[in-house]
Amino acid sequence: MAVRERFEHDMKSVQENLMELCKKSIEALEVSFKAFIEKDIDLALSIIDNDVYINRLEEAINDRVILLIAKQQPVATDLRRLMTMVKAASDMERVGDYAVNIAKETIRIGKEPFITTVETLEQMCAKTTSMLRQIIEAFIDENTTQAKEIAELDDQVDDLYGQTISHLMHLSSVKPENVSQIMYLSFVSRYLERSADHATNIAEHLFYLVKGQHYELNN
Repeated sequence: MAVRERFEHDMKSVQENLMELCKKSIEALEVSFKAFIEKDIDLALSIIDNDVYINRLEEAINDRVILLIAKQQPVATDLRRLMTMVKAASDMERVGDYAVNIAKETIRIGKEPFITTVETLEQMCAKTTSMLRQIIEAFIDENTTQAKEIAELDDQVDDLYGQTISHLMHLSSVKPENVSQIMYLSFVSRYLERSADHATNIAEHLFYLVKGQHYELNN
């Protein structure tokens, strides 16, 4: 196998690892939120246990990229692609971490009934996971137009987050005895909002890959 052909084969393999990481992280977020809604402690514990696989995938991507850079000394375009994959892997690993954090809040709440509706949280989760799936598709296709549209959806998640926090702050004043659960719910809301931010980050990484410049898509 020629040197260039081998390099492209190895880069494709790294991208496959990245897609696996993305798939597992998004699934973890969805399953963790399901455990939260259903108060399924065993399911929440499984998310925490399975996070090690996501972490190892990110480590493997980082190690393989470092090895490729050291051995192949890639040209500017290839180097940009490799570094973009490293950054995207870091963002998706963080989504996996937020799934773990939601699982921990689920365990803290336990079987205690929710003191308020969690409808806005459900909307946040649906929008966030949709954004993450769409940005991965855009990343594969190197579709910057789609990436920009996805990044703009982050405003909707931010609005829902603002509504949720305002509502929970009000509850804390009228139901001070429930301050612990109010805090746990606010954390879940924050983890979903941050996960959506990582979708925007990946959109920005894609612009850097395609355009060779840094863009801030959602200030």
